[in-house]
Amino acid sequence: MKDYEHVVIWLDYFNKNLTIRAGRRLPKEKCIFDPSLKELQDAATDAGLVLKESNEKARFPRRAFVRSGYIVVPKTTPKGKILAKISEKMVSKRAKQSK
Repeated sequence: MKDYEHVVIWLDYFNKNLTIRAGRRLPKEKCIFDPSLKELQDAATDAGLVLKESNEKARFPRRAFVRSGYIVVPKTTPKGKILAKISEKMVSKRAKQSK
């Protein structure tokens, strides 16, 4: 049964190496190269979201041959806005690490 109170955030949504057709959901400037599930979890908590569940062995449906991973967070705002908040935190953390 579908859970309308939570939203699934796949790791592939933020992968700069992927095309939009392959599963990326944001513009390339708002994504990072090869994100990890740990980075996604940290960015989500930094954005003020509470993680309900995560799975690192799941496979994104458009790339079933590669293990990806996802997190589940409460749906407080539309999914696009949640993705924007998380990507902002991911990109800023990556930029700080590279300096």
